[in-house]
Amino acid sequence: MPGTDLKPAPPLVVHVIHHLVMGGMENGLVNLINRMPVGAYRHAIACVEDYSEFRARLTRSDVDVIALHRSQIGQWGLRRRLFQLFRALRPAIVHSRNQSGLDALLPARLAGVRHCIHGEHGWDVDNVDGSNRRQALLRRLHSPLVDRYVAVSRDLERFLVQRVGVDPRRITQIYNGVDLQRFQPGDSGARRALPPEIWTAGQIWIGTVGRIQPIKDQATLLRAVAVALAARPELRRLLRVAVIGNGPLLEELRALAGTLGIAALVWFAGSREDVAALLPALDVFVLSSLNEGISNTILEAMACGVAIAATAVGGNIELVQDGVTGRFFTPRDSQELAQILLGYAMDEALRRRHGRAARERAVTRFDLQSMVSAYGAIYDEVCGART
Repeated sequence: MPGTDLKPAPPLVVHVIHHLVMGGMENGLVNLINRMPVGAYRHAIACVEDYSEFRARLTRSDVDVIALHRSQIGQWGLRRRLFQLFRALRPAIVHSRNQSGLDALLPARLAGVRHCIHGEHGWDVDNVDGSNRRQALLRRLHSPLVDRYVAVSRDLERFLVQRVGVDPRRITQIYNGVDLQRFQPGDSGARRALPPEIWTAGQIWIGTVGRIQPIKDQATLLRAVAVALAARPELRRLLRVAVIGNGPLLEELRALAGTLGIAALVWFAGSREDVAALLPALDVFVLSSLNEGISNTILEAMACGVAIAATAVGGNIELVQDGVTGRFFTPRDSQELAQILLGYAMDEALRRRHGRAARERAVTRFDLQSMVSAYGAIYDEVCGART
């Protein structure tokens, strides 16, 4: 109609990930979409396999989530469906993540997508240190299809440069961000978030959050607790462990707790929607992963003012300051972790000091809005400056 000012729809970004389930990378994607201004970009999520109820964390009602079920249709069937999807949606950007996302790049280009961004967010248990030659070659072969890379840690940025051969000028390193309003230190009543039947005053709670799978290696935490209690049996009435998360090794981990004689001291919480309430109830947060990109759970624990014990691997080294906000230990070294846990258990002032420093570092370095703005800047850059 004459005089009608119709604004074009914002550009569409199709994010390609393996599964939309509870996990660090997936949580980061949901946070990005929820926090990015509605008028800046539209979003859709294409799942190489499937999605779970985790999709309900998306607060925008205009985000389509599509399951492609690669395990049922095969790799070439997946590529065909991706081509059809991109032809139908006509996105301005396809933003793929990790190895399974590489399959989206050629279909995107053949479908006429002008801009492709690829993100590297972490490691698989079959390629813990990035030394798998086949996987590096696969990334190198797909590199000409990528406009910009995003690495969530400097460690992953080095991997892209040194192992894959990507020009550093094509890489932007963006740390994950944490919601500093949602994740905050607790008050004296923080322990009320724990089930009342499992805690009493004076207990020392050690906790971990994450999918229970081989690369997370929660077994080392349980073994370390058993070693610590063998050294200081009097702590048995005080020391408690919270294992928050679900995954394929959960029953195996329960059995290990029984074998170690600490089953009565371990709370297997399963998947939880109230992690932001549970973290401030902890005295020490432990991440025993064999490798990490950038751990959202470390960032969340830091934001809650909890002292950190983490493996000295990958992006962990970029988050935790050893002796300031927490302590590092060697992967799979339950003896070393046990000594760290004993140090924290016997020194409340140390726990509090490291926890305060962790919160301060989260506030000054890892704010969620900074992450969202950085991704928005990349989208603007590849699409061309928009007013």
